[in-house]
Amino acid sequence: MKIQVYISLLLGISILSCKQDKQKAITSLSNHQGNEAYSVINYGAKIGYLKTETSGDTIHVDFDYKNNGRGPSLKESLILNTEGLPLSWHIEGNTTFGNQVNEQFEYENKWARWTDATGSDSLKTTSPPFYSNQNGSPYSMLLMARHLLRQKDQKAPVLPQGTISLQKIEPIQLEGDTTNLKLASYSISGNSMNPSYFVMDDQQNLFATISSHTVIIKEGYEDFTQKMIDLSETYEAQRFTDLQKSYAHNYPKKVRIKQVKIFDPQTLNLSNMVSVVVEGDKILSIDAPDTVRENEVVIDGNGGTLIPGMYDMHAHTGERQGLLNLLAGVTSFRDMGNHNDVLTNLMVKIDSGLLAGPRIHRLGFIEGKSPYNSNGGILVSSLEEALEAIDTYHNQGFYGIKLYNSMNGDWAPELVKKAHEYDMFVCGHVPAFSNANAMLNAGFDEMTHINQTMLGWVLEPDEDTRTLLRLTAMKRFPQIDLNSEQVQETIGLFIKNNTAIDPTLAIHEALLLGRNGTISPGTVDFISHLPPAEQRSYKVAWSEVTNSEDDEAYKGAFKKIIETLTLMKDKGIQIIPGTDMGGSFFFHRELELYQQLGFTPAELLKLATYDMAAYLGDKNLGSIKPGYLADFFLVPGNPVEDLKAIKTVSMVSKGGTFYYPKEIYPSFGIEPFTDMPSVKE
Repeated sequence: MKIQVYISLLLGISILSCKQDKQKAITSLSNHQGNEAYSVINYGAKIGYLKTETSGDTIHVDFDYKNNGRGPSLKESLILNTEGLPLSWHIEGNTTFGNQVNEQFEYENKWARWTDATGSDSLKTTSPPFYSNQNGSPYSMLLMARHLLRQKDQKAPVLPQGTISLQKIEPIQLEGDTTNLKLASYSISGNSMNPSYFVMDDQQNLFATISSHTVIIKEGYEDFTQKMIDLSETYEAQRFTDLQKSYAHNYPKKVRIKQVKIFDPQTLNLSNMVSVVVEGDKILSIDAPDTVRENEVVIDGNGGTLIPGMYDMHAHTGERQGLLNLLAGVTSFRDMGNHNDVLTNLMVKIDSGLLAGPRIHRLGFIEGKSPYNSNGGILVSSLEEALEAIDTYHNQGFYGIKLYNSMNGDWAPELVKKAHEYDMFVCGHVPAFSNANAMLNAGFDEMTHINQTMLGWVLEPDEDTRTLLRLTAMKRFPQIDLNSEQVQETIGLFIKNNTAIDPTLAIHEALLLGRNGTISPGTVDFISHLPPAEQRSYKVAWSEVTNSEDDEAYKGAFKKIIETLTLMKDKGIQIIPGTDMGGSFFFHRELELYQQLGFTPAELLKLATYDMAAYLGDKNLGSIKPGYLADFFLVPGNPVEDLKAIKTVSMVSKGGTFYYPKEIYPSFGIEPFTDMPSVKE
């Protein structure tokens, strides 16, 4: 689950005299009159639209899509100045998870005034700043691009803060039976961690916004969607290939990390001071702390702690997540569902060293076809097709399968039986109109998301969890009696079947405790290090909270989730740490939240490393020992005493390739959290 599944875009506003500009606007906008329509396509399926109506100085935008039962619905109204930039701009609707949008910007009498989900602000200025919207549609990118093209260096400051820039990437000739278009691709960057990519024609009209999974493309040109996806993947790959070339250190000698203590997951303690030697992709030896030999690269650990690489067990892998996860000490992923070809190609690039990224264990995603289905993995419309999907995943080397919301729950017993005959792992959501007990009885090895289990205690049989109900119904959680027969039956089935739970607690915290205008509690320790647009996004609620009753219900729901997971832990049910939020900083938060369940910091380090390596059958990971793969990270502090120490990573090794976060974070607009160690080559 991504925090925003649609593209976060930037909108430029030239601050000029409103009354004077309105009189001239119609003439200057004559080249961009009329209506435009675009299709939103996700993994090949049309899931929504973007439509614009332009008349004189006014543009109306209608943007709507639904994927996996959720998505934004926005209507915009803009009044433009003579240069085609908004002087008045209103956005209304809802975000992906239902939070209401009522965003406004106005400029008049040298005052820029705006209101978004974080509150209201204003600025008096005689120079032309730009306003970066918070919840605008992707059409905003076009308006920003047109203005940046007029700037001498294609760069401009933005409100509330930051600077953005435009880069033309390459010309594109699009040809078909009846098509011959001259286009060009561009990127906008500077206010977020990664660029946004899009394509315009030679008249500065938007043709498409592009990413590796979702394309918004001009209506009538949907047949070129794959071409747009290929462009996005090429640009993303080039960006991250360049970062890998610049910052991945593959030393031609043995590497010694001296003056460090090692976290030992079997004793839950730190070792005495030692030095660790890496040769190739493996740990060669553990020596005395000051040992130095000829022809070695020496990294001074300066008394810090070396920790085995961690596992995010609920990932949906993409190029953008790979490097940032390594920098956070997450060296292994379990991918819980993806576009299979995209993931396969990405794994090849990571394994070859072309791109940075964690080691990946793949689960095969199987989803039933419905108006609400997700579009990754393999979509099926019958039990026979679902069984064939298991064959496919087994033949392709996937270690297990994940079943999803629109599956027919009645198929689960046969699907689990066949997967287990292949010795394949089975986990998943609770299919709509079913419940956790049915999946536990079917033989699930692991349940995905704690709310999926708890919904069975509060929903009526005919309520449809393919919609946002699977999130909004959590408001009923405070009424759950954990001592009730219903709850105890479910807990008993977990214990009887030795079924684990992948709770994704951090994402529930964001959903239930985020409030407009308040820093999301899971981001408090790192938000100030992020680029401006990212900081702003973490001060917005995901869910709609319109009154005190909703506020208290969602807070109570999170408290009940903590109580439920504490009960599960106390009963010996295996907790599996995963985020569904891209990992990285949120994996740190996931572990931090588990302290509320009664885990100690040392137990959590063991859970995230040694235990997950054993859970996945990785024989040479999860500990720092001679002969093991050199997956580990260095922090200056003592995480056994304070888990927050894992948030300040100074060095990471994945298979003997070394990364230093202080070198790399500025490329993402992130302020580093600590200095890099001294390195003598």
